[in-house]
Amino acid sequence: MKKLLMVVLACYGLTSRAQEHESRNFLRLYSDSVIYADRVRLRPNFSGTWQLQADSKRVRPELVKFFSNEDGFFANSGRLSFGRGTEFSERIVEGKINVYQEIPYDQFMYGREYRYRGRREPAVNLRMYYNKELDNLKKVSYSNLKNDMADNTQSMDFLQGYRRSMNTSKIMYAAAGASLVAGIFSFIVKGTSQKAKFEREGFGGQGFDMNAKGPNFTSTLVFLGLGLGFVAGGYSIQLSGSRHLENAVDAYNR
Repeated sequence: MKKLLMVVLACYGLTSRAQEHESRNFLRLYSDSVIYADRVRLRPNFSGTWQLQADSKRVRPELVKFFSNEDGFFANSGRLSFGRGTEFSERIVEGKINVYQEIPYDQFMYGREYRYRGRREPAVNLRMYYNKELDNLKKVSYSNLKNDMADNTQSMDFLQGYRRSMNTSKIMYAAAGASLVAGIFSFIVKGTSQKAKFEREGFGGQGFDMNAKGPNFTSTLVFLGLGLGFVAGGYSIQLSGSRHLENAVDAYNR
């Protein structure tokens, strides 16, 4: 009984230390080493580049895979943002699948109240990343999530809805572009035709009729109206797809 009690107390001590470490501020490097600190800060230095500080120790951001402080848990997404340097994304969903959102840091206004430049970003946008546990980040996309959610039927159903919505929204945006181009082309043709008529009749010795009708831009307005309608429809369908994506992640994390 005494030995059993000692084993229980030892396990409790290990668990307590693990929980304590999880709650502490830390940097996890790509080398898998961990630096614990009382205070972790991401700040610009005098040369204008970002640096991470763990208490008094300075660490190059490109060496850091994750860091945690009182503001949240962050992952290095710079390796997935080609040509944009070192960037960190904040974990906004925690679970079997963790979701991260890129944070638009301002070099001079780097406090949390300024981090979103006056507003929070939407729940899902183009700069979203995810991982499982402490794996490397991946971009949020149908092809990536399809492989990582294959073991959850409900998530796959939502993911298929997300794919259908995204494909439909792309078709709507393409139709919008074609309609707007057609509207602009129609406007140019009508305007050119009216100018030629003016030059022919106004300066051709017949005089210019003040009561002459102007060009008919009805077709131009129809094309432009269709284009704006397709844009609105595509955006609405895209928002619906984003909800499908959120539901897929939620279902997987339940």
